[in-house]
Amino acid sequence: MDVNNSLNGSFEIQVFESTYIFKFIKIDLHSLNDIDKLMTKNIFIIGAGRSTPALIKYLVELSFKENIQLTIADKDFRFLPVEFADHERVKTIFFDVFDADQRALEIQKADLVISMLPAHLHLKVAKDCVAFMKPMVTASYVSKEIRSLHEKATQKGVLLLNEMGLDPGLDHMSAMKIIDEIKSKGGSLKSFKSFCGGLIAPDSDTNPWQYKFTWNPHNVILAGQGTAKYLEGGQYKYIPYHQLFQRTTPVRVPDYGDFEAYANRDSISYRSIYQLKDVTTLLRGTLRRPGFAEAWNLFVQMGMTDDSYEMNVSAMTYRSFFTSFLMLGNRSIEDCLKSDFGASNLVVEKVKWLGFFDDTSIELCLSSPAQVLQKLLEDKWRLDASDKDMIVMQHQFTYELESEIHELHSSLVLVGHDQIQTAMSMTVGLPLAIAAKRILKGEIKTVGVAVPVSKEMYLPILAELEQFGIQFIEQNVSKV
Repeated sequence: MDVNNSLNGSFEIQVFESTYIFKFIKIDLHSLNDIDKLMTKNIFIIGAGRSTPALIKYLVELSFKENIQLTIADKDFRFLPVEFADHERVKTIFFDVFDADQRALEIQKADLVISMLPAHLHLKVAKDCVAFMKPMVTASYVSKEIRSLHEKATQKGVLLLNEMGLDPGLDHMSAMKIIDEIKSKGGSLKSFKSFCGGLIAPDSDTNPWQYKFTWNPHNVILAGQGTAKYLEGGQYKYIPYHQLFQRTTPVRVPDYGDFEAYANRDSISYRSIYQLKDVTTLLRGTLRRPGFAEAWNLFVQMGMTDDSYEMNVSAMTYRSFFTSFLMLGNRSIEDCLKSDFGASNLVVEKVKWLGFFDDTSIELCLSSPAQVLQKLLEDKWRLDASDKDMIVMQHQFTYELESEIHELHSSLVLVGHDQIQTAMSMTVGLPLAIAAKRILKGEIKTVGVAVPVSKEMYLPILAELEQFGIQFIEQNVSKV
């Protein structure tokens, strides 16, 4: 093959077709897309769980335009819609992340890797991505182990983009957009609060808890364990787990009413992530409907969210399991809950609705209290066929500008389409997919271990997300 440059911004490629015949093909260099179209880009997606349908749908629809081939790897494809699995641009493979040879082989084939594995398994993939110089994108928090790869990844020019989902991810981008705008006007942030929750859409809100599982049930059961720490009025504040659901913050979202938020484990680290060195109040929390925390706190106080030991529950009913945590004496369950735990009538009714007063067999053997609780809740809080989930996020900013104090709220509400294209899948998967596209097109230049807090990432990604209805509404709450 002989390549000759021309003066008009084109070049000719001389292709050998037979012993005596040569053909010249002219390609216009003014459009770099012509070069892109000649090369297939291979994206390796590890994991095909509940959060992946929107991610895969976006990339499949993009596959012909951008010449993308997808390889989707997992041990279980029950959440992968058939139309994606059978698509000509998609290949599915059985994959074991612990198989070092298979992992290395597939990553070497890829132009970009998207890891949807549990967070503790990302490191194996990340190390191979650095070794083979392949960019990686995940929705998980940056671990210390992943962060330790920063220097080596930077030296090799490899991007390991983490926290590119909903929370973390969409929260970073939407918050940084406003933070940078306030700073660009000369404003000074005094307070930043951010809340997010995976909830049930109003039309599907059909139980007294006003909650159903829209993501990993195990994570919901264990949520909040540890000590929450945040900043308030310039002072460090701490909430131990046994008090977490007693200390909630009210949140009101336009058109969707009232919510309550319990504090996330670590809010203080966002002071450096968001470059808020002068902020005096900094709090991040998880949203639920009012009354949820009070009822959930009963389970915490009883010890039913404990996952650290096993019980023999093979002969137990849910009633006998529940009462094994109580000092009943001659009292009824209701009286015991009210007297010993201060449970209100509403809390007692919520517990009763779940079935803890019923002599129904648990049908487990050795299980932790948290596992028994999860089993019951997976039945009672399951999504019905017609149910839709809902994502709610709100940022609250207080800042000083020209000697005046302003308060701004930025709110997002997204309702899912169905049980496949859920709001959770869209808000986790679409940011990942858009970032992957932009990396492959060379539009994200960052290397090393990163999160999406730069304008290079958040401006175009947020703009494209608006096309899918993922849009924040800003409201000036007060001006003093």
